[in-house]
Amino acid sequence: MKENQTKTVLFTLKEQKELEIRRALQSVYNSLTEKGYNPINQIVGYILSEDPTYITNHNNARTIISKIDRDELLKILVQSYLKSSPRRED
Repeated sequence: MKENQTKTVLFTLKEQKELEIRRALQSVYNSLTEKGYNPINQIVGYILSEDPTYITNHNNARTIISKIDRDELLKILVQSYLKSSPRRED
């Protein structure tokens, strides 16, 4: 047995939730792209307005995004942005 197969990998509930949201958002993004929409504009429109008509029904994207808590989504997006952008001292 290889050594990496004997170790248990632990995931926190927070990490699991973030992974689920990331997968759901990617699925919605892909569905919007397939239908020819600008996925960023549509997702931002949905987040700002909570109007589900910004999201296509294609591949159940509207249902998928409606299951995501918007506050949690915004929190994850801001955290992700801040982690990935270089820190500047002004």
